[in-house]
Amino acid sequence: MRHPASRLRARVPMVGLSVLAITALLPSVAAEGSSGRYEWVALGDSYTAGLFVGDPRPALGSASRDGCDRTAHSYPDLVGRALAAHPPGRPVHLTDVSCDNAAIANITRARQQPTSPVRPPGGDPAGWPEVDPQLRRARLDGRTDVVTVGIGAIALPFGECLDLTLAHISCAAYYTNPPEGVEGLDAKLARIRDEYGRMLGAIHRAAPHAGVITVGYPAVLPERGSACGGGPTQLGPITPADIDWLREDALKAMNTIIRTETEKRGDRYVDRYTSSVGHDVCAPEDTQWIEGICGDAEPFWPATVPGGLPFDCAAIGKRATLLHPNAREHANAAPLVERAVREALLER
Repeated sequence: MRHPASRLRARVPMVGLSVLAITALLPSVAAEGSSGRYEWVALGDSYTAGLFVGDPRPALGSASRDGCDRTAHSYPDLVGRALAAHPPGRPVHLTDVSCDNAAIANITRARQQPTSPVRPPGGDPAGWPEVDPQLRRARLDGRTDVVTVGIGAIALPFGECLDLTLAHISCAAYYTNPPEGVEGLDAKLARIRDEYGRMLGAIHRAAPHAGVITVGYPAVLPERGSACGGGPTQLGPITPADIDWLREDALKAMNTIIRTETEKRGDRYVDRYTSSVGHDVCAPEDTQWIEGICGDAEPFWPATVPGGLPFDCAAIGKRATLLHPNAREHANAAPLVERAVREALLER
């Protein structure tokens, strides 16, 4: 059964088409690469896919929609455009199979049930067909030149913390000394570390000649929990103490795991956090790069918060953005990822 606030987790934004084939309508086959182009595969979760930062990819109404909520203006899309405008010696073909709500296991071995709320089959977000693990969808092989991957945050208890706060329970206390049968934060982080390392190994085995680039998570939370005012456009009722705990013990700890596991294997790590400090969910709206429980999004995105949570986004002219990066954050991440991709391709 899905957690009632699971969509609050970090799932917790055409020049040169003659020289670049960007797979925006359907995930293409990286293994079909021609000798005249580079093959780049983008793997990841909602912080890669984009969700609501631009036009849906595939387009609304397309029979090839898969419920993964990839969009234009996500960082893979923006990097693809930049590489099209200034190719690194050869055209670059992008295969983007990132998917909202993906976990590490959905990269390597587990099929995923997409849950897009945007025009789902039969009106039910549970009606999307399952999709294969992302390594299989992208068909990595010896001709894949570079792989980017941003994954892991869905394992952190952001959504659960909102539920606990509404029940007047400290999230930090609950996950530091969890009740029997509940996975505490230390256990979650240990599992993330193990799964992340295994995932990187699987990527290298599937694409033995590819440069592998991991992408960390941005500064979702402020450097001081007291900076949050508590409204629905921020984190709702989550307390400053729990915000500080989530930032230090969960989010930063996970980024450290990603960096450490990446460096162990000699791969590249993209730091999405440092440059986004001060643009968190509790920053002023004109400098905010992370939308809150309710926030600004493209018109196709729904306003109803899932799970029966007591937030009415429509009443304040907002949509159910559920703690995700907006187009400004994706625009900030894009040149960081582009630089890493270009460096990896120079080594080919």
